Amino acid sequence: MTSYLVEPDDATPLTADERQGLLPSHVTVRSELNELEQQNILEAESWLLVRKRDPVSEAFGKTLHKRMFGKVWRWAGHYRKSEKNLGVELWQVPARLQEVFDNVRYWIEHQTFPADEISVRFHHGLVFIHPFPNGNGRWSRLMADVLVMRLGQPRFTWGRSSLQTADETRRVYISTLKAADNHDFAALITFARS
Repeated sequence: MTSYLVEPDDATPLTADERQGLLPSHVTVRSELNELEQQNILEAESWLLVRKRDPVSEAFGKTLHKRMFGKVWRWAGHYRKSEKNLGVELWQVPARLQEVFDNVRYWIEHQTFPADEISVRFHHGLVFIHPFPNGNGRWSRLMADVLVMRLGQPRFTWGRSSLQTADETRRVYISTLKAADNHDFAALITFARS
């Protein structure tokens, strides 16, 4: 059994202070942590079903992250306070998020891209920034799902996998994100609908 402290190879590592934010005291192995986080995320998805809010805002993003992880992590819904192996520098997080929200609002208003592309670009912008200590991929995918549904399209399937384990689906997802880092969104759009 793997300790909950051991992060998967391509995951965002938590600092010692961030690990101290774990709320359930009984968690000792990664599978327990994953299960608790997944239960919390399912509750957040149920909460979303009765909310018809605009996902393109800082307040919504923080609230959704807290709903997704708030029963597991004390820092849920709060921006990270440490530098990470991914994402922008800590001091850039608020301004870069505002830039993403502003761009997405503009794209929607001016129909710059189709709904799927706007939503995938939204996801990429959010995950690229990595605003939270952890859970950024799951959070940004759900943010994109909410947006694409608000724009009248079906929810994304994201490879029909949890993307939590280091399997082929996760490797494909990571490679499509890297292509999007270079402004090539085609593979990420295809993956989101696969």
